[in-house]
Amino acid sequence: MKLWGGRFTKETNQLVHNFNASLSFDRKFYRQDIEGSIAHVTMLAKQQILTDAERDEIIKGLKGILSDIDNDILDLDNSEHEDIHSFVEAHLIERIGNVGKKLHTGRSRNDQVALDMKLYTRDELKETDALLKDLLETILKIMDENTETYMPGFTHLQKAQPITLAHHMGAYFEMFKRDRSRIADIIKRMNTSPIGSGALAGTTYPLDREYTASLLNFDCATLNSMDSVADRDYLIEMLSAFSTIMMHLSRFCEEFIIWNSNEYRFIELDDAYSTGSSIMPQKKNPDIAELVRGKTGRVYGALVSLLTTMKGLPLAYNKDMQEDKEFTFDAIDTTKGCIKLFTGMLATTHFNKDVMEESAKNGFTNATDVADYLVNHGVPFRDAHGIVGQLVLMCIEKDIPLDKLPLDEYKKICPAFEEDIYEAISIRTCVEKRVTIGAPGKDAMKKVIAIYKDYLK
Repeated sequence: MKLWGGRFTKETNQLVHNFNASLSFDRKFYRQDIEGSIAHVTMLAKQQILTDAERDEIIKGLKGILSDIDNDILDLDNSEHEDIHSFVEAHLIERIGNVGKKLHTGRSRNDQVALDMKLYTRDELKETDALLKDLLETILKIMDENTETYMPGFTHLQKAQPITLAHHMGAYFEMFKRDRSRIADIIKRMNTSPIGSGALAGTTYPLDREYTASLLNFDCATLNSMDSVADRDYLIEMLSAFSTIMMHLSRFCEEFIIWNSNEYRFIELDDAYSTGSSIMPQKKNPDIAELVRGKTGRVYGALVSLLTTMKGLPLAYNKDMQEDKEFTFDAIDTTKGCIKLFTGMLATTHFNKDVMEESAKNGFTNATDVADYLVNHGVPFRDAHGIVGQLVLMCIEKDIPLDKLPLDEYKKICPAFEEDIYEAISIRTCVEKRVTIGAPGKDAMKKVIAIYKDYLK
């Protein structure tokens, strides 16, 4: 069944039908399509465009179709219907007769697909937000258990200053927290109902669009019927937000891949989230982290594809916009899958705390604290910077860390050094004296963790 054809005298060429059809992918929102149709006929009866009896018969038929699809009684795979809208309507008419033909009163496929896509997108955004919350809870658990797990912090992949594992994880907590706020913004901005906009110019029927919007939990109806059917901004925003989520996951994965290497040995990935080599029996590869990193480009591609599709389209609806679905659906599935897998990998990762601390001690991460020590003893910072540079060079030549350099060697370069230098530059002291909010000191971290726990409530 086609929802059009009265003015056509020939059947559509089969290749044209196949090229034009979208059921193979828009079947994903069959539930939203039926949900929207139920709200639409409920409104039509309220406005006395349909009778209550017609409404009830149509809704019963739609619910039966929904149940049969859910239970695999109706086969979406081998259907010749053009799209999910014609599939549902054809089966409705087959089941309840001519009254089913009244379902489409006062709407077009243009506003119908716009509604379906919004409902589907809103549902998927909420599911993604829940997955991000699970990931944040996993990160927070690691933070709470590791406020005294010392490790090097890096800039340019060079050891910089000592921090804690809790502090390092907190940086990713902030990233994914921002991702959740972006999702909330998108839901808030997109939560307007396009149904009732018709093909582009509304309808002559006395629809109550605000009522339909309330039935579908939208904040209000859209205010311009042309924009209603031509708008895909919310998809672009979602794909942008998902690209950012994937970028954050990719950065996290990159660090885990490095930390998992023999050279670092900061972590041990669980066997359930690793694979082996077909030829090298000793290998334990971080394939999940690498795949998440690799799939980031796939989501980026969806964003660029939709931007490219929309960039030259005149108002209002154009068939090009059918291209919004396949790569959007793929990006949604990819992002959700990556978040879920990464959360599992992170939750089962073993952190080699002794290795981390030893790495912090042997990388001159306390060099800045030596300079701060001199400043506190009256030496100008710029002079202190130069003095510490000389000390580091001496330690490199002797192949020892700063805290193993004898005091007399310190004094040869600057007499301001005393015995208390060793306590001042211990890894624990270097971390714990950083007490401003956002810093890695234990007291500061405990305050931040408390804030995060309140946030997740």
